[in-house]
Amino acid sequence: MRLTVILLLLLLFSDISAQELICNIRVNANQIQTSDKKIFNSLQSDLYEFVNNTKWTNTNFQSEERIECSILINISKMISNDEFEGSIQIQSTRPIYGTSYKSTLFNYQDNNFRFNYLEFQALEFTENTHLSNLTSVIGFYINIILGLDFATFSEDGGMEYFGKAQKIVSNAQNAPQKGWKAFESDRNRYWLAHDLADPRYSDYQRTLYAYHRLGLDKLSEEPDDARYEITESLESLKSVFRENPSAFILKLFFDAKSDEIAKIYSEAFPNEQARIVKILTEIDPTNSSKYQRITQNKIER
Repeated sequence: MRLTVILLLLLLFSDISAQELICNIRVNANQIQTSDKKIFNSLQSDLYEFVNNTKWTNTNFQSEERIECSILINISKMISNDEFEGSIQIQSTRPIYGTSYKSTLFNYQDNNFRFNYLEFQALEFTENTHLSNLTSVIGFYINIILGLDFATFSEDGGMEYFGKAQKIVSNAQNAPQKGWKAFESDRNRYWLAHDLADPRYSDYQRTLYAYHRLGLDKLSEEPDDARYEITESLESLKSVFRENPSAFILKLFFDAKSDEIAKIYSEAFPNEQARIVKILTEIDPTNSSKYQRITQNKIER
């Protein structure tokens, strides 16, 4: 009897303290000519443990609530025995209530990824100090993933994590590696964290919440009302576009959502289709040809 109680308590504790993420980590080093690939396997294993076993928030997640994401690191250059260069691609999804569908929240490739890694050396990270470019970059994108996810469940719910991402950026200003500084590019880690936390773009936060919580989560049960909420949420993005037509966060939003939006409106009423096409061709002209197909009933289901 006592053993049964202990086991139940352990199961309960493990469920309450479940980590926030289920993150698939992959390191691709096919471009590197070396006879010993063991270091890359170790890197992949160490990163998996670091990401999935670190407690990133003070929120208690149930096992089924964990955020699904993936990180792909493509190593293109081995500069020395412990220094590498390549790219990192990050993707995260959010389950939609009452369905098996998972909506993409973030899908981005960062081509400025240079880092040091020593096999068997522990990966260290703190939000208050830039200890290594490897863990700072990973920690930065984990906070972006968390912020975007939280933002879809409550208005301004992601601001705490966008603030943490900004702090990681601030701590890395003296780092020699690229990606952290404002002057290097208008689309890098600096501007991603900056724009997500910028009060000028507060309508972006409202869009994330309304689009997902009031729209997608109700789409299967109340499709007409849900589409209306999605349309209104996308209308709100006009303020972001008019403030800065080249805003980094707009590109990231539509990189993740353009195909999904087109499918949502494929079965809408003609007046709805006409309205959404007008909105989208203004704020996302890059994908205008995709949106024009909404009214032509040429969307692949």
